[in-house]
Amino acid sequence: MFTGIIKDVGRVAGVVRSQGGLRLRVQFGNAAEFSTLSVDESVSVSGACQTVVAHGEGWFEVDTVEETLSKTTLGLLHHGSLVNLERAVRPLDRLGGHFVLGHVDCSAVVQAVRELGSSRELWIAFPDAFTPFIVSAGSITIDGISLTVAKLEAQLFAVAVIPFTFAHTTINELKAGSRVNLEFDILGKYVARQLGTHSFVVTADSKIDEGWLRKQGF
Repeated sequence: MFTGIIKDVGRVAGVVRSQGGLRLRVQFGNAAEFSTLSVDESVSVSGACQTVVAHGEGWFEVDTVEETLSKTTLGLLHHGSLVNLERAVRPLDRLGGHFVLGHVDCSAVVQAVRELGSSRELWIAFPDAFTPFIVSAGSITIDGISLTVAKLEAQLFAVAVIPFTFAHTTINELKAGSRVNLEFDILGKYVARQLGTHSFVVTADSKIDEGWLRKQGF
């Protein structure tokens, strides 16, 4: 489990493809945070939970399987690509972002990056099937970064990015047409599951409201 608070921006130093998957070698600069990585430890690579299979001074390697490649942007990485890095959260760590599993739901396309004074506004299109899992002012993970939904439209949402996050993550590399990894809030997924919305659609005449949810124990 992760928090969506990025600890370093790493650089892909090697991509080896074999039997439908690939092995990534990632170089990191934050030695204080990542030099103690060990084999079998989980690490978030641009939002995807990966297992360390080898490591050395200033680098580690992970094996990415077909399932992960089908849902994420990891298959697009090449030598020199930048990736957001975070180690798994420890029980006594501060939870600065939100509960992030590193289980990417889908990749999505950036529609626009707008400057708003000192901040940036990032607009992203997402598949309609995930509409029930996203709410205005709710949490969402973009390339491993915990962010808050600022605006929400049909199959389109925006997040506001503060200057620190823009400067210390790969968001500053994004532009219209870039693909990103999305993980929707796990709480929203469980609510949808409990409601039994197999089609993931809440109709306009639905009786589901705040009072109904309270009665159901949410």
